[in-house]
Amino acid sequence: MASASSSLASKQFLGASRLDGLASSDLGKLSVSTVQISVGPRTLRRLQVNAAGSIYGNHFRVSTFGESHGGGVGCIIDGCPPRLPLSEADMQVDLDRRRPGQSRITTPRKETDTCKISSGVSEGFTTGTPIHVFVPNTDQRGHDYKEMSLAYRPSHADATYDMKYGVRSVQGGGRSSARETIGRVAAGAVAKKILKQFAGTEVLAYVSQVHKVVLPEGMVDHESLTLDQIESNIVRCPDPEYAEKMITAIDTVRVKGDSVGGVVTCIVRNAPRGLGSPVFDKLEAELAKAAMSLPATKGFEFGSGFAGTYLTGSEHNDEFYMAGDGKIRTRTNRSGGIQGGISNGEIIHMRIAFKPTSTISKRQNTVTRDKHETELIARGRHDPCVVPRAVPMVEAMVALVLVDQLMAQFAQNYMFPINQELQEPFGSPRHEPANV
Repeated sequence: MASASSSLASKQFLGASRLDGLASSDLGKLSVSTVQISVGPRTLRRLQVNAAGSIYGNHFRVSTFGESHGGGVGCIIDGCPPRLPLSEADMQVDLDRRRPGQSRITTPRKETDTCKISSGVSEGFTTGTPIHVFVPNTDQRGHDYKEMSLAYRPSHADATYDMKYGVRSVQGGGRSSARETIGRVAAGAVAKKILKQFAGTEVLAYVSQVHKVVLPEGMVDHESLTLDQIESNIVRCPDPEYAEKMITAIDTVRVKGDSVGGVVTCIVRNAPRGLGSPVFDKLEAELAKAAMSLPATKGFEFGSGFAGTYLTGSEHNDEFYMAGDGKIRTRTNRSGGIQGGISNGEIIHMRIAFKPTSTISKRQNTVTRDKHETELIARGRHDPCVVPRAVPMVEAMVALVLVDQLMAQFAQNYMFPINQELQEPFGSPRHEPANV
């Protein structure tokens, strides 16, 4: 205790009264519970923490901003390569797939979600500087949230935001609203364009389950799946028969003021080999984090997923063979295109589970912000099932992971001549330079 007291006496507490005047015997009596530190205004500034949580990526960095019922939402993209042909139209395609009010099975909120690029692009090409994208909110109805400003919506982020911050944006859920994903989808569109142009990589997602309607495994050919097939119906399931069943399932709960969840399947074709790193930065770990950062996500499966636990090693292993083009391939793909945390060139395959929408118009038991039990019938405009609009969100997050990993792989492993016996040329011959 004497050494601890001596150490304590020799140090200054930030913002605290000096301990110089205390005798050694007095210091020995001090405990964690009895030491009081007075903090002045100057100290508060020095103790401030720059809170994270709205930025994703290391090389291709995306910051999203804005709230559901504020002036607007958007993103800042930093690290985008220069000389990439880019316009608002490139982003608008996916923003239109994400926007509310597109069908009877989505929220009736009417927003055009028209984006505007205000920096980082000149004469149709990226400049390599930060790209600012903004989408105004035009159909806010803050009065719909009067009851929810007093009582917490069950399973929503209302309560936990108060627990964390001691304050929250009541209207629309603020940053917890799916409207925040506009910035992700806009940035994801840029990432998808880079992947397609540089490596011929395609990212496609579709709805494979709504409530108890489950699309059987193998019904969709991932080698030939197209965006047109996915977009051929309002639920975004590429199989017409199961799409109708899913739409009926959503309609059934929608008219009752209830909601259902579902699953989005995402595939990546022509992913470059070598993306991802061992141990903590495995590619599937990065994909899982990105996908699970989306609102309402509750589960993530990769490759064979939990079903793989029912197999033996001899049944589960993907055997290698030499393809006609001289490349190493696998006869099966239970690994989901990633082995040891690194992409192997096969189709990357994952599934993301989304819970039923929290905000429903059925009476529920809850508590108020001042801690009294009550009942709540939530108002507002909300999706009876989030998965049809979650499809472009999932694609965006997967694309953001892949382009960030692409840049990391290029920077680390392609600065010097490659080992041509084991590595493939990166980006070539698919890459065609832009005519600036």
